[in-house]
Amino acid sequence: MSETYYEFGTAAERWDRAQLFFDAKEYQTAARILRGLVDEAPEQVAQRLLLARTYYHSAQLGRAETELRAILELNPVEAYARLMLGRTLERQGRPDEAAPHLRMAAAMSGE
Repeated sequence: MSETYYEFGTAAERWDRAQLFFDAKEYQTAARILRGLVDEAPEQVAQRLLLARTYYHSAQLGRAETELRAILELNPVEAYARLMLGRTLERQGRPDEAAPHLRMAAAMSGE
């Protein structure tokens, strides 16, 4: 696929643009921008988390799971990633795998 205007600019400009596309439910475009950002700075949790959410909302659950597991590798106490991983696994029909993640997320958030 050829590059388009939204793939240019500083990382901050592309981050803002990705958020706008996500908010507009243009998940494929948001993912395209976010993949570039994640490739440039794989240690940045916020970019990976938004990419995982993008995949989740566009029913790319395998990709969402991959990103969420990468986030938890970087930051095991990221409660929202833990919750999302649980929900992603549930949505894939894997409730037994989801349960520990959901319990941990609940404990981390004080529920």
